[in-house]
Amino acid sequence: MLRHRRIDSIVDAVGNTPLVRMRSLEKEAPGCPIYLKLEFCNPGGSVKDRPAKRMVDDAIADGRFRSDRILIDSTSGNTGVAYSMLGAAFGFKVQLVMPGNVSKARKDITRAYGTELIFSDPMDGSDGAIRLVRKLVDENPDKYFYPDQYSNPSNPAAHYFGTGQEILDQVGDRITHFVAGLGTSGTCMGTTRRLHEHARKIHCVAVEPAEALHGLEGLKHMGSSIVPEIYDATLPDEILPVTTDDGWDMSERLAEQEGMFVGHSTGANVFGALQLAKRVKEGCIVTIACDRGDRYFAPMKWEARYEW
Repeated sequence: MLRHRRIDSIVDAVGNTPLVRMRSLEKEAPGCPIYLKLEFCNPGGSVKDRPAKRMVDDAIADGRFRSDRILIDSTSGNTGVAYSMLGAAFGFKVQLVMPGNVSKARKDITRAYGTELIFSDPMDGSDGAIRLVRKLVDENPDKYFYPDQYSNPSNPAAHYFGTGQEILDQVGDRITHFVAGLGTSGTCMGTTRRLHEHARKIHCVAVEPAEALHGLEGLKHMGSSIVPEIYDATLPDEILPVTTDDGWDMSERLAEQEGMFVGHSTGANVFGALQLAKRVKEGCIVTIACDRGDRYFAPMKWEARYEW
């Protein structure tokens, strides 16, 4: 069994995450089981371990990432934690640009790995971090390796070859629907491409924040944001808007009723999956648990109902 495997490095623990059934939620949509893929079981604690590892592996293999360069990228937190873990495991330096208002937990975790943090204006969100990291790289092109998670095809490839294939291995022909939130969009794009190649039709839904100014950290409102180059708006079969309150409320419900202490992007994913289950009435839905809720402790609570 995979859980009994012996590995040579912490990096080898990325992937092969379990799938758990949400039996409490299913009471509201009998006949449509909902499964949650527990990406917080990755060693860095989130779904972002997959693309971070793939981007680094591919860049080392083709020579873009040399030992004399510093890895730098913009992140709202989880990809930064993944980069930091990889840097510590492989022995390379990491600098991260992130909005100044990301959770204290994410700042502390990345620093614990020895990563240097550079903060962008908190009111500019993830787009401000993107603009700042591009400025730094343009000024010092020989100093940095910039994987650019928003435009790097290795990001969705990690999910095409990993997440998507694992879901098919775990539920096979039972799956009828897949739900994933849009941030960099790598999880949704890569997994959707793989599921769309399956012999039977699988309806793939992209969840995004309902409002431009929202509190669903890690997710993007595409209409008001810098759109990632890896995002293909024609790929999802449906776009499902979810409000901040619905995402936050569902994350609290998952902790109380399912024993799943997860973040708000996961809450948004599961809220979308439940609405879909109520609508279709029959089928089998799989969605993604992006990370754990301990990365969203105070001082982030203000985001839920902040009056913009």
